[in-house]
Amino acid sequence: MNFKLSICLFVILFLNSVPCFTQQIAEGEEAVIFRNSDFLITEYGSIEGELSTPFIQKAIDECSAAGGGRVVVPAGTFITGTLFLKSNVNLHLTHGAVLKGSTNINDYSREGRSPGIIYCEDAVNVSITGTGTIDGSGDNFYDFSRNHVYDEFDKSHTRQKNNYMAEGEFYTDGPVKRTRAPGMTVVFFHCNNVIVTGITIKDTPIWATRIGFCDGVLIDGITIKNNPLVPNSDGIHCTISRNIRISNCNISGGDDAIVLTGFPKDEETPGLNTTEQKHHTYGNKTIYGENMTVTNCVLKSSSAGIRIGYGQHPIRRCTFSNIVIYDSNRGIGIFAHDAANIENLIFSNIIIETRLHNGQWWGNGEPIHLSAISRFDGQKAGSIKNVQFSNINATSEHGILVFGLKESPLENISFNNVRLHMRKGNETTNYGGNIDLRPATPRAMQLFEHDIPGLYAQHVNKLVIRDFDLTWGPDLPSFFTNGIECLNVNELSIDNYTGNGNPGSTRSQKLKLTNTEVQTE
Repeated sequence: MNFKLSICLFVILFLNSVPCFTQQIAEGEEAVIFRNSDFLITEYGSIEGELSTPFIQKAIDECSAAGGGRVVVPAGTFITGTLFLKSNVNLHLTHGAVLKGSTNINDYSREGRSPGIIYCEDAVNVSITGTGTIDGSGDNFYDFSRNHVYDEFDKSHTRQKNNYMAEGEFYTDGPVKRTRAPGMTVVFFHCNNVIVTGITIKDTPIWATRIGFCDGVLIDGITIKNNPLVPNSDGIHCTISRNIRISNCNISGGDDAIVLTGFPKDEETPGLNTTEQKHHTYGNKTIYGENMTVTNCVLKSSSAGIRIGYGQHPIRRCTFSNIVIYDSNRGIGIFAHDAANIENLIFSNIIIETRLHNGQWWGNGEPIHLSAISRFDGQKAGSIKNVQFSNINATSEHGILVFGLKESPLENISFNNVRLHMRKGNETTNYGGNIDLRPATPRAMQLFEHDIPGLYAQHVNKLVIRDFDLTWGPDLPSFFTNGIECLNVNELSIDNYTGNGNPGSTRSQKLKLTNTEVQTE
């Protein structure tokens, strides 16, 4: 063997023996490969069972200053307040490792605010990996003897009137009352190349994760287990982010499981504003939440399994496939309730099982919900267009809702090979027979009485229904009515529709059309 070949082989063997830290690459970013030693938090003073925030933070700081690498949490439980993750750092939780959130609210602080456990802003090449757990200690910040109730709709517009969420009743599905809590448990703001894999996140006091203004996100194989009674305990919540891949995740909690929204930190001010994006080096510099793919996930939610929309930034180009949504208050929800448009979405190979939840949760048991209605006075809602649903098998306590307005019609919506079984549930009498459009303006449109067809559509331009199989369970109230009902739908196409109206209603029809003409293929 000659000398040059020997040197080459030595270099290859040496490089392969050194720990390697790699990240996915967002558009315009260069590959970064780090070959550094691990930074073990116990070597910086962290002690199992004790508050370790400053010691873990020191490990993160030195890791980043050294050019990057792994900050390793070994097996054991380490209590922490807010940690600030930095560029080129991989926070690695080994098997049996637990980062447990402190129950002292004073251990969470940042410029007068209270973030959760991991906070990362304006960074690149950041990751959380391993098979350990982040435990938010969320139940410690709630009063489980009281419900979370607030004034957001007028009971007089509901079917049940004052009996809807009757005063003095305790709502067993929650939500329960928050006392005081730290912020979202894992937050990435304005980051490029974010990876979260393998870990478990549990018992978070509000959102488990927020991916805000990020570009290049991979979330794979994580588990989120939140208390279904806790309000706002979202799973993976992405806001104005792009190039997102989510796969092989198991998520349950007391709010939406997987979310892509278009609102910035200030979600209550109408109008598109990109000022914040310009103040940061990294992250999504476009106006869009876009390019999201979600596959092979199991979801359970006290609100929606999948939620798309809400906010001033437009959303586009998303696919969802091979997903199970079960025991949820709503299956898939798409909401143009601001001026921003939502377009080019595909949902395929999805099993959905929904039920009505008591208490003040958004949703009314719909397996699929699309609505365009503004939540701000004087502002027209954006459009929802080019949305496909294929190979959907649903069992629910409410029908499919496709709800546009004259000034904000939906466009080019298709259902292909959808099976829907409608059933009566424990809360059908107390909560059923209403349409829930929250948040919406005017107030009378938030939550209001309405008959429930298998599929209800209004103000849609081009609606295609192919291979729709509808069945009804026994003892359904008479407010469950028609099989398919359409109002002001242009270019309605129906092919191979099997089913009828609710046999328990004397006024039900297989197909009821108002100001609509059907084109049977």
